[in-house]
Amino acid sequence: MINFPSLFVPLVGLVFPAVAMASLFLHVQKNKIF
Repeated sequence: MINFPSLFVPLVGLVFPAVAMASLFLHVQKNKIF
């Protein structure tokens, strides 16, 4: 369990920007379509 935070923090650091980029991309795609 000692290694859990050292794995969890980089995972969140990578997943959160990926989700933000995906939502931004979908938002731009919606604006292009309409």
